[in-house]
Amino acid sequence: MVGARLIVMIDAIFASSVTLLEEALQDVDDQPVLHLMLASPGGDGEVAVRLIRSLQARCSKLRIIVPDMAKSAGTIMCLGANEILMGPSGDLGPIDPQFPVAGRGLVGAKEIEAAVESADARVQAAPDTFPLYAGLLSDVNMLMVEQARSATKRSYSLLKEALEGAHGNQAEELGERLKGPLVDEATYHGAAIGPASAAALGLPVIEADTAGREWALIWALWTRYFAMGCFPAGNASVYEGRRASQVTPHMA
Repeated sequence: MVGARLIVMIDAIFASSVTLLEEALQDVDDQPVLHLMLASPGGDGEVAVRLIRSLQARCSKLRIIVPDMAKSAGTIMCLGANEILMGPSGDLGPIDPQFPVAGRGLVGAKEIEAAVESADARVQAAPDTFPLYAGLLSDVNMLMVEQARSATKRSYSLLKEALEGAHGNQAEELGERLKGPLVDEATYHGAAIGPASAAALGLPVIEADTAGREWALIWALWTRYFAMGCFPAGNASVYEGRRASQVTPHMA
């Protein structure tokens, strides 16, 4: 990896990510190999597919480095990589769209659906509990529930779109293999998929040589960002390349 072109993205994945990543990519057109260090708790899968298209357009081979976690929409981005370099603590996860809920951070679409369905069943059984569950779900409205349902239905399409750019004719077969564990069977957003599990699913995972120089350099860089408070769900986001650097503190 020494001498390779490296872009760093540490953030939740939402619409602003497109412009911020594009800025970091402005001087990397026609690179034979592009490395992206990615750390993300997830976000919008539609945006993740746009980001992957942009990265793939700049190189003939995309390697995504996961030093910590790349969950949900971050996992969608990893599906568009030719190689995924993961250390033993690296973590992918189910593809479950996320929505910001006031006071609770990012909440998975399936969790929103399950909470509403559970509350409805409990109120049907005991109508006098309605005020309790209405209070507990006060930050969730019907529009959010419908958006969560629609986003969940769209998850498999996003999975396939991400795969197509990197896996060509194998994308359809790999998509069918991943649909169960990453979409249909996933019940908990935070479920961990480590490097061995990801490789067993058919993803192009390279398990890091933790005693080697390459991983030592990666880890030294990652821990510097971590010390700045830049990590998944941390207090700052990072989009950084050779010429552009955007380190943005999150609002309290």
